Amino acid sequence: MPLLLSMAAFALVSSITPGPVNIVALSAGAQHGLRASLRHVAGATVGFSGLLLLVGLGMHRLLTQWPALTTAIRWGGIAFLLFMAWKLATDEGQIEASGGGKGPSFLYGAAMQWLNPKAWLASVAGIGVYAADGGGVQVWRFAAIYFVVCYLSIACWAYAGAFLRGYLRDARRVRLFNRAMALLLVASALFLVER
Repeated sequence: MPLLLSMAAFALVSSITPGPVNIVALSAGAQHGLRASLRHVAGATVGFSGLLLLVGLGMHRLLTQWPALTTAIRWGGIAFLLFMAWKLATDEGQIEASGGGKGPSFLYGAAMQWLNPKAWLASVAGIGVYAADGGGVQVWRFAAIYFVVCYLSIACWAYAGAFLRGYLRDARRVRLFNRAMALLLVASALFLVER
């Protein structure tokens, strides 16, 4: 039981802390409402869980043998973060009056995790701590715990964004909010450049 609680605590800390996926969930909640944002939440959760399973079931050995692959993933992730920041910064700031709208798709959320350097770091670190031997049962157990915690964590960010909707009634405020989120994404990218 202590090991499962430790796994859950690790999953919570790495899932709920600010990062690109959470910033997009917050912004989506603010622009499109909670219901429309849940596609992104589900996609990001499935995407991360799949990444965690692949790393746990052997990909970490490949990354260790080919450090250039890790570097390529990091730079690809940085480019993606900067692209997302640009998209947020240039957004018109229109909020759907009905509380609906499409919002980010399931596939967008899943792809974000695969391009998210924070997700790669959390996967490699988590597997290194909790399932380094590559034992399938331990990897699947960790992924199951992470799935639940990750979904709830990202959903909290989407809910926070939906809560902020009331304060973002006009396009000017939304644009300011989106630009602040874009700056956070740029800061995340700059942090990764220096690593």
